[in-house]
Amino acid sequence: MDLDLGMLLLRLALGLTLVIHGWNKVAGAGGIAGTTRWFEGLGLRPAWLHARLAAATELGAGMLVALGLLSGLGATAFVGLMAVAALTDHRGKGYFVFKGGNEYTVFIAATAVALAAIGPGAWSLDRVLSLRLYGVGWAVGAFLGGCAAAALLLTSSYRPRPKPGEAG
Repeated sequence: MDLDLGMLLLRLALGLTLVIHGWNKVAGAGGIAGTTRWFEGLGLRPAWLHARLAAATELGAGMLVALGLLSGLGATAFVGLMAVAALTDHRGKGYFVFKGGNEYTVFIAATAVALAAIGPGAWSLDRVLSLRLYGVGWAVGAFLGGCAAAALLLTSSYRPRPKPGEAG
């Protein structure tokens, strides 16, 4: 029971954090238009599409993890999202988040992989539905699948503009 309570709290913290991030992309101060401008500046093309895909993926994966439903697949989406964030918005800024670095993205992705290894616990929809989408294979799959999805997205859609003074 202690482990199940711990897993519920972990899933809620991790999942709802991503839900809030996704909701902020849609309804935050700049709304989806502001998110689109931000993604344009990051070099994700077409920015309008990526802003919406990122928001929808964050909302969906966050809910899956919070509910403990399709846990391994939710973890895979977390890794993909964090890999894209690490290689675009946080790139070249070091490790610490207070300097814009990858601390947050690494922590969230690693926690999602750990969740894929351990599973969502008894107090989850996976357990209610008798789904066992966790274990070592799911953890490896979440890491590799998320990285592969991020690589595919970046290869097909990442076109940053050169900064002033850079060769383009």
